[in-house]
Amino acid sequence: MKIKVLVVGCGNMGVSHALAYHNLDAFEICGLVSTGRSKEALNERLGGGYPLFNDYFEALKVTQPDAVCISTYPDTHEEYAIVALEAGCHVFLEKPIADTVEGAERVVATAARVNKKLVVGYILRVHPSWIKFIEVAQGLGKPLVMRMNLNQQSHGYMWDVHRNLMKSLSPIVDCGVHYIDVMCQMTRSKPVWVSAIGARLTDDIPEGNYNYGQLQIRFEDGSVGWYEAGWGPMMSETAYFVKDVIGPQGCVSIAGRNAGTEGHSDNVDAHSKAESLKVHSAKIDEKNAFVEEDRWIDLSDEPDHNELCKREQEYFLKAIQEDLDLTDHWNDAVYSLKVAFACDESVKTGEVVRL
Repeated sequence: MKIKVLVVGCGNMGVSHALAYHNLDAFEICGLVSTGRSKEALNERLGGGYPLFNDYFEALKVTQPDAVCISTYPDTHEEYAIVALEAGCHVFLEKPIADTVEGAERVVATAARVNKKLVVGYILRVHPSWIKFIEVAQGLGKPLVMRMNLNQQSHGYMWDVHRNLMKSLSPIVDCGVHYIDVMCQMTRSKPVWVSAIGARLTDDIPEGNYNYGQLQIRFEDGSVGWYEAGWGPMMSETAYFVKDVIGPQGCVSIAGRNAGTEGHSDNVDAHSKAESLKVHSAKIDEKNAFVEEDRWIDLSDEPDHNELCKREQEYFLKAIQEDLDLTDHWNDAVYSLKVAFACDESVKTGEVVRL
């Protein structure tokens, strides 16, 4: 029996997930849902013939799916996920789980209560290059210094996407959860305090929000990290792509030759590209000369965005078919969101927030 899946949200992420379902034999799309015309474009791309819906709740009732894929804006995530879970569906939910920590906890509690699978779209967790990046970083000793950013000079369609996202969340919450999660994996330690700054660089977003932010985290083991995110047509493309980790024994950097070139900062395919890792050893001899040359790890398994989404859906399928225990997955997703919102609080209060 194929797993009937309802695809909700037909923008960037929804398209990639729908392509995965379309190409995986174990799934069968039973409907496409969006409030605008994106569902028609997606239906045509998939060859046509899929039922189309404007209203999520009607679609859920009519199609009676086994699973629901939610790739809508974050302010709908909590309600849509809980309704699907209560209806007996497994749920694939794009990050963040919700637009509040309490909402995220309610979603997880519902999944546990109804005994359905909930997989959250932390795309870097299925990326072989990022898995290798984390592994190398863990071998650099402690404490670690983790430096990461993703600034996007968004324009055209992507500026519309970012403005819509900023109706409910800031860039350092929406994107920051990925990189906070990566830092927690690298250190295997817990953040103890966060500090963050932000700036509202346009009147095109709500007064209470900001489209540039930078956060700093200190961990229990002494490790520190920062992450920077900015969205909008005013953003600089100089040094917008930094993925760099330093430890007592050396450093490792993602050297994305294409991902780091100007003109690609709002290209979703470039955001996860690693391409190569540059590893530097701190070993020196009695004359303070380096003992080892820098080495490059060229990553042959470099999936594009659609392939990464397919791997996420393969994990979702495995979770369903093999009844995987997702408790750690849920806890990590909620915790990274909690830290991101603490950073958001620091921006708005100007105070350090202790965790």
